[in-house]
Amino acid sequence: MDKVKVGIIGCGKISSIYMENCQKFEMLELLACADMDLLRAQEQADLYKIPRVYTTRQLLDDPEIEIVINLTIPAAHADVSLQALEAGKHVYVEKPLAVTREEGRQVLDLAKEKGLLVGSAPETFFGAGIQTALKLIEDGVIGRPVAATAFMMSRGHEHWHPDPEFYYAAGGGPLFDMGPYYLTALVQLLGPIRTVAGMTSKALEERTITSEKKAGHKIPVDIPTHVAGTLRFQDGAVATLITSFDIFGGSSLPPIEIYGTEGTLQVPDPNTFGGPVRYRKLGENEWTEQPLLPGYDQNTRGIGPADMAYAIRSGREHRASGELAYHVLEAMWAFHDSSDSRQFYDMQSSCSRPSALPSGLAPYTLD
Repeated sequence: MDKVKVGIIGCGKISSIYMENCQKFEMLELLACADMDLLRAQEQADLYKIPRVYTTRQLLDDPEIEIVINLTIPAAHADVSLQALEAGKHVYVEKPLAVTREEGRQVLDLAKEKGLLVGSAPETFFGAGIQTALKLIEDGVIGRPVAATAFMMSRGHEHWHPDPEFYYAAGGGPLFDMGPYYLTALVQLLGPIRTVAGMTSKALEERTITSEKKAGHKIPVDIPTHVAGTLRFQDGAVATLITSFDIFGGSSLPPIEIYGTEGTLQVPDPNTFGGPVRYRKLGENEWTEQPLLPGYDQNTRGIGPADMAYAIRSGREHRASGELAYHVLEAMWAFHDSSDSRQFYDMQSSCSRPSALPSGLAPYTLD
């Protein structure tokens, strides 16, 4: 199959790993990059030997580019994605799909109208860690899943990120920043979500940046920084999720555990591609570490657009789909709506569980 030509809009911190990996997958050809700061785009293009440096408009007008990878800040996700779709491009966007459900729905509706694909990060569920956990569940090693816990416990990003302001503005916060990894992993392992109950809080009204670039600068905190709640999945399992930027002394809680009728499964950090994966069956006292399935156990961001490229050429479904991303977006807002209304939130959307990766793949291939 012919390679699919790709352009990246947004040349910030996350772009480097995409630029590196897009040049490894057999189905992708990274043709161009664009940024509001053309100097930054040129620096990334020089570093990763990308042939064309564009403004956003120039990239969208390039007839060779088929997929736009949208790595802008969350507040710009929907606008850039809509522009790309109007230009006739398939779109793969960093998480979240959009800031609001209304924007997310506009993106999906326009893609359907245009006959184009939309995909979205996170793509870490392609990794060997979660793929191994999925196989253990599908093989019945822990019996029928009945419950789960998921914890993302952090002190926030102002101590390391060079430009952390957007984490504390609309579209930011721990749930919108890291929740997509956890919720997407849970949907991959347990299926779509039916009902959400949530509570939110905020420890500080203002944060002080301590990273070098803007040390001492004050950030107003406009969003909740601690979000907790429960989810009931369509198959009946109930999960507890906490995402927080208010854990100032650290935590030893596991990222994800799945509890079944015959055992417990420890799932690795869903922000990574690797392991470890452990399980303990009913009556056992020791954990068994499961060898990871052969596959992607290192940072392989860019695998989502690669999977989309195969889908474009073959007509099959792609895994990190817009429908999955919208379902996760709605679930994140459901925590906030439930907290504000003090009522359960019944999900309006659903999605298919992404299919497992085939076994025996050659490196940097997906079919």
